[in-house]
Amino acid sequence: MSKSNPFKGFHSSPEVIRLAVMLYVRFPLSLRNVEDLLHERGIDISHETVRFWWNRFGPILAAEIRRKRVDRMRAFSNWRWHVDEVFVKINGERHYLWRAVDHEGEVLEAVVTKRRNKKAALKFLRKLMGRYGRPLEIVTDRFPSYRAALRELGGSDLQSTGRWLNNRVENSHLPLRRRERAMLRFRRMRSLQTFAAVHSSVHNLFNSERHLHSRNNFKLSRPAALKEWRQLCSA
Repeated sequence: MSKSNPFKGFHSSPEVIRLAVMLYVRFPLSLRNVEDLLHERGIDISHETVRFWWNRFGPILAAEIRRKRVDRMRAFSNWRWHVDEVFVKINGERHYLWRAVDHEGEVLEAVVTKRRNKKAALKFLRKLMGRYGRPLEIVTDRFPSYRAALRELGGSDLQSTGRWLNNRVENSHLPLRRRERAMLRFRRMRSLQTFAAVHSSVHNLFNSERHLHSRNNFKLSRPAALKEWRQLCSA
């Protein structure tokens, strides 16, 4: 059975739609910034069109990225996980975004909760382990809920804590924080959860760890990622 084409019925080409979504998700740009950048390329659309495309196609493209990468990530991401949570404001109320990255900086999962307690940590870790299995080590801060949740999951021996051990995941919050400022924060919990999931997948695709590779390897990995993006959901 052939897969349906998500771009069917749209006047704009899939290439233009993918470009608009990539600009908005990958870079800290507003909807009107994306509109102006596309106008410079001869593409005349409204910023509301960019908003509609992002809401419609962002999750679809992110799911395609995850589908292609999840098997590889299950094979190589179970050495060490770095887990952390940050607070975000939604309509003036504090919520918490739980995120996990592996030892190479790949974002594994992002979950939004209203509370920062054992129940929330347990929900996050169960979802994480259900998708990727059990790691050899989980690096956390000294927040007691992690220890309580891991004890219930039978993984107390997996936890590691230290003053600088969790810098990897703390630094990985920065791209999302930049997007949060560009979007003037979030207005709904569901919108934050959707954007965090899509942003994580796009970040994984284009994150080439430039500081770890030579210029020659970087020149190969960057166009490869762009080629993969342009082929997402293609017929």
